Amino acid sequence: MTCDLFTLATKGVVGLQPYSAGKPIEELQRELGLSEIIKLASNENPMGPSDAVLDAIASTKDLSRYPDGNGFNLKQALAEKHQVDPSQITLGNGSNDLLEMVARAFVTEKHQVIYSEHSFAVYPIVTQSVGAKHVVVPAKDWGNDLQAMLAAVTDNTRLLFIANPNNPTGTWVNSNDLRNLLENMPEHVVVVVDEAYFEYARDTEEYPDASQWLNDFQNLIVTRTFSKAYGIAGLRMGYGLSHPDIANLLNRVRQPFNNNMLALVAAEAALNDESYIQKSVELNHKGMNDIIRACDDMGLDMIPSKANFVCINFEQPTDSIYQALLRSGVIVRPIANYGMPNHLRVSIGLEHENKLFIDSLSSILSA
Repeated sequence: MTCDLFTLATKGVVGLQPYSAGKPIEELQRELGLSEIIKLASNENPMGPSDAVLDAIASTKDLSRYPDGNGFNLKQALAEKHQVDPSQITLGNGSNDLLEMVARAFVTEKHQVIYSEHSFAVYPIVTQSVGAKHVVVPAKDWGNDLQAMLAAVTDNTRLLFIANPNNPTGTWVNSNDLRNLLENMPEHVVVVVDEAYFEYARDTEEYPDASQWLNDFQNLIVTRTFSKAYGIAGLRMGYGLSHPDIANLLNRVRQPFNNNMLALVAAEAALNDESYIQKSVELNHKGMNDIIRACDDMGLDMIPSKANFVCINFEQPTDSIYQALLRSGVIVRPIANYGMPNHLRVSIGLEHENKLFIDSLSSILSA
């Protein structure tokens, strides 16, 4: 028996394309047989997990048991860090898990979801998967145009996403502008401020910590992740901060045991290792400055970034440059699927990795 399974699937899902992740090192090794490969494609922390995280994982033995489905210990640590009640915290399998929970909890095919042009690829995925209407607001200087986003709100708008800093552009919105948006947002719109790159931007003057405003705006959700500065992307751990009623609703659609035991203990250990975060941020700032100087020397423009990556403008389609970098053993991220065919996104790596990228790119452009 045969049948057309695509006719059985929901319309929104049929229209989706699977998320395209950064090219794995192992895949390039298989394809080209290279021995030295660096990956600057997925905005990971090049330092790897901290010693505290590795020790916490090594001491976790009883893996035959299910993890704590409520994540009690981690929630207590997060509550203390953010000075919130544990009832305001929702744990996710990465912060993108929270984004999907929000869409499932609040959005139907009758609603609109607003997000910016050139913003995180998961926003359109979760919007379309629930059959809602996309409202994509044109970017301003490659980032969120908050005034235009507010103007796009209608009676049917239910959800608005803002990444701060934004992925893949690295742009950010300041405290006054974001606060103004929230103060003028109708109460029927849930606003998600996605702060996946918070730790890299937090020392920037006028960069807001939206979690400080939870008591002021009941329709605000702030998402964070352990996948970037905390260095445990492979364990998939994120969380949301919100009004307790929102967290209650999100936990109704959260999958049972969505966080594994190793992720829970690793995240708790990582959260308390501030010296590791400081080293990560310092390494990132130095590496970014090195790449900026090199690109200036090569006459390349880039978008100013407050995250752990830079977007470089080649003023031409980048596929040939991307492929040449792969042949040099350097994996970066093409972002034509974000509406940016002339840019490559480059994650900041270790010093020798940044140098290999710079040397390879210089050789390719001068050939």
